[in-house]
Amino acid sequence: MDKEFYNLKNADPEYLEGVLLKIQRSFNIQFDNEGLKNVRTFGSLCDLIVSKINQGHADHCTTQHSFYQLRNTISAIIRVDKCSITPHTRLSKIFPRENRLQVIAEIEQELGFETKLLQPKQWVIALFSITLLVSFIGLFYNWQIAAAGILASLIGLKLAGKFGKEIHLRTVGDLANKICRDSRHAGIVNKNEVEQKVREIFENDARLAPIFLARR
Repeated sequence: MDKEFYNLKNADPEYLEGVLLKIQRSFNIQFDNEGLKNVRTFGSLCDLIVSKINQGHADHCTTQHSFYQLRNTISAIIRVDKCSITPHTRLSKIFPRENRLQVIAEIEQELGFETKLLQPKQWVIALFSITLLVSFIGLFYNWQIAAAGILASLIGLKLAGKFGKEIHLRTVGDLANKICRDSRHAGIVNKNEVEQKVREIFENDARLAPIFLARR
């Protein structure tokens, strides 16, 4: 892609190239010179991305396509040779527990959507669910204690979901299959979400953060 087409207002073409590549990986799209030639504002860039996504949805998602997207993202985040990642590679091997939350969060940011790969231990969910049920029953006897139990159970379930580290799939291929399946049921592209994601990508770049990305 020729840098002359990176003509967003106030943005240095030298800095834009890396950001545009990151956008391509995040949304699994491919820019071309013809499309970028007409991009002159942040808003027109978002419009181009949405059109590319919609065009991509016209073709049926395949597990193979999802696998390549996932493999490239994992390779970029954990810095391993992408050829070493196969559909049979175990997720627990490439996502060790000590940094699992952080790494998967970074991968989801790159992909542009949640994989919903992690979950709490089953006994934790069962414990808080039982406590919640008992608390509801307790409302008929002591509403203050029961209300406290309900609140504690809800907070516990929320925190368990946020910090759960258990991977409920076995292999990269399983995750690619899930991503493909979820993509088929994703529905219409949310333009506001696309714009927010692109804005975050720009703002996370220290060299482009000061730029005011006005939509006009």
